Amino acid sequence: MEQHKVILNVTVTIVLITAEFACSTINPKYSQRGNTTELHDRWLLDRDGNKYPVKILKDIKLWMTLNLKLNISNSYCYDDATRNCDQYGRLYIWEAAQKGCALLGEGWRLPITYDWQQLTILYAGAAKDSDAMRQGAFQALLYTGASGFNALLGGGRAPDSQYARLDAHGFYWMATENNDSTAWFANFAKGSQSLYLQKEGEKSRAFSVRCVKDIDSSK
Repeated sequence: MEQHKVILNVTVTIVLITAEFACSTINPKYSQRGNTTELHDRWLLDRDGNKYPVKILKDIKLWMTLNLKLNISNSYCYDDATRNCDQYGRLYIWEAAQKGCALLGEGWRLPITYDWQQLTILYAGAAKDSDAMRQGAFQALLYTGASGFNALLGGGRAPDSQYARLDAHGFYWMATENNDSTAWFANFAKGSQSLYLQKEGEKSRAFSVRCVKDIDSSK
């Protein structure tokens, strides 16, 4: 992906979700001895003391609704400015993204492609891969949308250490690999007002991170 060009040509495999879901009102409570990560009611606290709101979304999974800020190796603040970490969270290369989610405690993980496909379908209100679906998901999942997911346009960091696309794109890593050097990512594109699920993300790029937890492990 060139610094000033985002590849939008991508084939997305859509899995139709036929069950009807309603937002849960469950207040999950989680604690783990020997780990500083704690989840009480609707807040998650990481080992650095960063506090994240969490929410059960329509896919009946527990999601962070702010970007990960945990300071680990191979993670960065946009333009190396602390104020950007405070506002947008940190940017992580692919391996660090997986580690960051695992450090939140048992059950927390980097979402796979299927997790993002579910969100796209459920919040777009359509199962067919189309401009309308991508635009509907963008509007619902962005920080201005009604879903509560609150995606941010935090830009990214290239392998040559150059930062780009702040307030224009929100890039989010997925755990699903395409090959040894690339993996899938979600791209909130402000220009087209669309959410794209793309597979050619260079693992050495640094993107934003949201972590997810399956409800059956939220005990």
